[in-house]
Amino acid sequence: MYDFDVLVLGSGPGGQKAAIAAAKLDRRVAIVERRNMIGGVCINTGTIPSKTLREAVLYLTGLSQREMYGQSYRVKDDITVGDLGARTQHVIGREIEVIRSQLARNRVKLLQGTGVFVDPHTLSITDEHGHSSTVSAEKIILAAGTRPARPDSVDFDDITIIDSDGILNIDKIPASMVVVGAGVIGIEYASMFAALGTKVTVVERRDRMLDFCDLEIIEALKYHLRDLSVSFRFRESVAAVERHGRTAVAVLASGKRIAADAVMYSAGRQGAADQLGLDKAGLEADKRGRITVDEHFQTEVPHIYAVGDIIGFPALASTSMEQGRLAAHHACDEPVRGMQLLQPIGIYTIPEISFVGRTEDDLTDSNIPFEVGISRYRELARGQIIGDSYGMLKIIVSPEDRSILGVHVFGTGATELVHIGQTVMGCGGTVDYLVDAVFNYPTLAESYKVAALDAMNKMRSVSRLTA
Repeated sequence: MYDFDVLVLGSGPGGQKAAIAAAKLDRRVAIVERRNMIGGVCINTGTIPSKTLREAVLYLTGLSQREMYGQSYRVKDDITVGDLGARTQHVIGREIEVIRSQLARNRVKLLQGTGVFVDPHTLSITDEHGHSSTVSAEKIILAAGTRPARPDSVDFDDITIIDSDGILNIDKIPASMVVVGAGVIGIEYASMFAALGTKVTVVERRDRMLDFCDLEIIEALKYHLRDLSVSFRFRESVAAVERHGRTAVAVLASGKRIAADAVMYSAGRQGAADQLGLDKAGLEADKRGRITVDEHFQTEVPHIYAVGDIIGFPALASTSMEQGRLAAHHACDEPVRGMQLLQPIGIYTIPEISFVGRTEDDLTDSNIPFEVGISRYRELARGQIIGDSYGMLKIIVSPEDRSILGVHVFGTGATELVHIGQTVMGCGGTVDYLVDAVFNYPTLAESYKVAALDAMNKMRSVSRLTA
């Protein structure tokens, strides 16, 4: 009756995992994607290129080695956009090949083009040459992702005034830059360009950045960014941007004027749902182009699912992958456990930060008692070996049942280290496990034992006094 059992729109993390999961369940599966966007925004303009750029910056600037070899140490003196782009394009190319191979190996048909609904079970697919064809499916999974939000009042030229996608295509490293928006993407790029020597000014309308993170961790990050000559303008907004040849002036609502070689807007992202012809499928999106789903990732039309950034928070590659898998299993009537609530957040700034669980502010607002244990990299042998004297790991412990309420890490390897805490928390472990565990020496993972002992000693002191 239908051309396919499952049709997936979008090949990013959510769409790719949904397609492969459905194929593993012996369904006839196809995935729709533009020819030059295999892997979606994640592979081509988002997560993978930005994290590869970060790795290139860290290597070429020698930033992580300066603790040992002096502040003037650099691997390469004159770093160019070409130096950064070579590594990025290599990784993107390899990742695209991996995705193509996985889809082919699992017999997922790749339909190249842009898909738009004709009716609830049928899409019209138009390729790059304007040729159209229709395809039908019993179940449809939307994973069309997002694009950078572009305020109408800003005259983007993709050279001087750019968004977070266009920043990868700049032709030279700017001497100065204004970053509008201190969200995850804005702060990640601000730290990378600051490490390259760009004089960065971050403009944020709120009174702090990354307010969902632990305040102590954010203060540590802010200190290091200022050490890289990043300036912050909190409680400020950009009213206009004036272009003067290859430079620009950002005019703040307060009247301040900031000159810069480039202005990068990182003002959130807009869902692509407004480009899918949803009305023909009996669906509608909100003003940010996002689609509402239930706990099974079903839309209001039961045979149509949506996953990834297009459904909004948390809009992470990691969560999108799991959403895609779960949606595919539900669409194929295959029993599956629901999404775990305990999910790690990783922010690839320089230095990076990561956390899982609750923050001190959150617990305080909820009147939940807690104790904090801290370990600093400078007190670990591995910290000295790698030259990281600023990193830290914090665990938040319940004094009532000794459970771990949150883990927050700042410094080298934070996004890897956090998974140890996530695993212990997910398995219902307590701080006692970390106190008693033996960790390899010398490692950064030892910070868990040091922090656990710190928290345990504090709780013991309180219990002795109140016994």
